Amino acid sequence: MAGEDANIAALYERHALAFDELRGKNLFEKPWLDRFTRLVAPRGHILDLGCGAAEPLAASLIKSGFRVTGVDTSETLIGLCRTRFPERAWFVGDMRSFDLPAQFDGILAWHSFFHLNRNDQRAMFPRFAKFAAPGAALMFTSGHFEGEAMGEFGGEPLFHASLGADEYRALLGENGFEVVEQVMQDPGCGGATVWLARKMAA
Repeated sequence: MAGEDANIAALYERHALAFDELRGKNLFEKPWLDRFTRLVAPRGHILDLGCGAAEPLAASLIKSGFRVTGVDTSETLIGLCRTRFPERAWFVGDMRSFDLPAQFDGILAWHSFFHLNRNDQRAMFPRFAKFAAPGAALMFTSGHFEGEAMGEFGGEPLFHASLGADEYRALLGENGFEVVEQVMQDPGCGGATVWLARKMAA
């Protein structure tokens, strides 16, 4: 990562166990996860970019019968994934460079994508398209305004960035996705700004 986002991976690794402990497990994201999975074939293969320690999102997908491949920069968090769900595929990697010779029926980048700087976010859309099988669902969260913002975790600054809504729509369209649903600061989902899209047939 460049600029202010350079230390994101190291921050999550330093605070991995605290993050796992504090991460809400009550799955308040379920309405959006349900919308996402309705677009994925039963037992479909889902790529979770920034999977954390697999709970609660990947865990819910696995319980529902989906195959999940998870990617996260934190070795500690991926270690927890492997302990909790050893039958699944978990990789220590960066979503901007991770590679597998596979396409997926769903791609999820929940509360991870928005830690990339804006240029890196732009560069992710061709990668989403590469990993997406025809008809695949894509769901990610962004900021609700164009620019950068600093949060905090573990007493350290935590970088976030976002493009404008019009640019996200343009990037999705340019890379073969149609927007299915988009909500800014959804009050039913902790104020998350959520994008749900689907890869169009070639």
